[in-house]
Amino acid sequence: MIASDLETGIDRLRECLARSKVMAPFTGAGISTECGIPDFRSPGGLWTKMSPIGFDAFRGSQDMRDEAWRRRFAMQERFGQARPGRGHRALAQFHRAGRAPAIITQNIDNLHQASGIAEEHVIELHGNTTYATCLDCARRYTLGWVSERFEAAGGRAPDCPDCGGHIKSATISFGQAMPPAAMRAAEKITAACDLFLAIGSSLAVWPAAGFPLTAKRNGAVLVIINREPTDFDDIADLVIRADIGATLQPFAAD
Repeated sequence: MIASDLETGIDRLRECLARSKVMAPFTGAGISTECGIPDFRSPGGLWTKMSPIGFDAFRGSQDMRDEAWRRRFAMQERFGQARPGRGHRALAQFHRAGRAPAIITQNIDNLHQASGIAEEHVIELHGNTTYATCLDCARRYTLGWVSERFEAAGGRAPDCPDCGGHIKSATISFGQAMPPAAMRAAEKITAACDLFLAIGSSLAVWPAAGFPLTAKRNGAVLVIINREPTDFDDIADLVIRADIGATLQPFAAD
C-alpha cells in the first residue's frame, strides 16, 4: 500500500517494526540530502551537471585521474562538513537496540559510521569517499596525503610510492567490480531479515537494487521510503513518499 500521508505512513511503519525480529535497512542518497550532500540521479543531481568518470577511463588516462581528484577535492567542503541526519540517527538506534544487525548502503559518505555504527556493521556496496586506496596493492591513503601531493604536483594525481599503482578514492566507479565481501554480507543479512527497509534509493542501480526484490521473494516485508516512485513500489507492502528525516525521526528515540 502507498501511505496516504506522513502520519499514516509512520503508523504503518511502526506496525511493521513491531512485528519484525530482524530488519535489513538499505540506504541510498536520499537519506543524506538533508545533511547537505547532493544525490546523483534526480533532477539537479551531480550527474546532471557532469558525466561520471568510468573505471576504465580512470585507469587509462592521467588526465581522467587528474580530473577525478579535482572533482573530489572540490566536493570536500560538503563531504567534510556533513553530519548524520535524522534518518541516520534512527537507524543507529535500531542497530544499538539489536533490531538491525547491519546497515546496507549505496552511499559513500561515511555518515552511518559517524552516527555511531561501527565500520564492520556498515556494508558499503559502492565504497567510501573519505579515504583512498591503491588499485594495485590496496594500500590505504588519507585524503590529506593525496591532496598534498596533488597540489605539489600542480594538479597531477599521485601514484602509489610502494608499487606505482594508481591511487583512487575508495569508491566503486562505473565498470568497476562490486566488492565481493560487501556483496556477500548484504546477501546474508537480506536472506536473514523479515523486514527490508529501502530508504532513499531509486532502486535503479544494479546489482544493489536486487536486494529488496530478493528479500520480498524470501517472504520479508518490504517497506520503501523515498520521495519519488521506484520500480518496486507495486510489490512493496508499504510505500512512504515523504521526507525521510521526518518519517524516521519518531523512531530515533524509540
